[in-house]
Amino acid sequence: MKTTTASLKPAEVEKKWIHIDAEGVVVGRLATFIANRLRGKHRPDYTPHVDCGDYVVVTNVDKVVFTGKKSTDKVYYRHTGHPGGIKSTTPEKVLGGRFPERVLEKAVERMLPKESPLARKQMTHLRLFAGAEHTHQAQSPATIDFKSASPKNTRSQ
Repeated sequence: MKTTTASLKPAEVEKKWIHIDAEGVVVGRLATFIANRLRGKHRPDYTPHVDCGDYVVVTNVDKVVFTGKKSTDKVYYRHTGHPGGIKSTTPEKVLGGRFPERVLEKAVERMLPKESPLARKQMTHLRLFAGAEHTHQAQSPATIDFKSASPKNTRSQ
């Protein structure tokens, strides 16, 4: 008796479009959900080496929240490439700045496989918008109500 594991081929993958409203949602829980959707781990025919995830459109990214005192105490570091060129900032400054979508983008990026062509391709399927409008109405994305899926998805006051 021979058993084989069914493996998806790139031509067999059917990608869907989903839309999530991120207003008042906790960043880490939303990033985990998005990373699983981008990887395709929600599918029963998930194949690790094939890009079988969905396209994800997220609106109101500038209104995401952190639990506890993370918005002021958490520190993001980056390096300019020059000696002594380490820079730091907080999520509060980034969300109030010019590109608030970078908070969620970095959170999702750090949950995908590191430094791989597959992860870079999967990140191109994530579309983040700071406002309530997005430019992907033509794809008619299915709206997922992530906020009401669990009481822990929103910050309790």
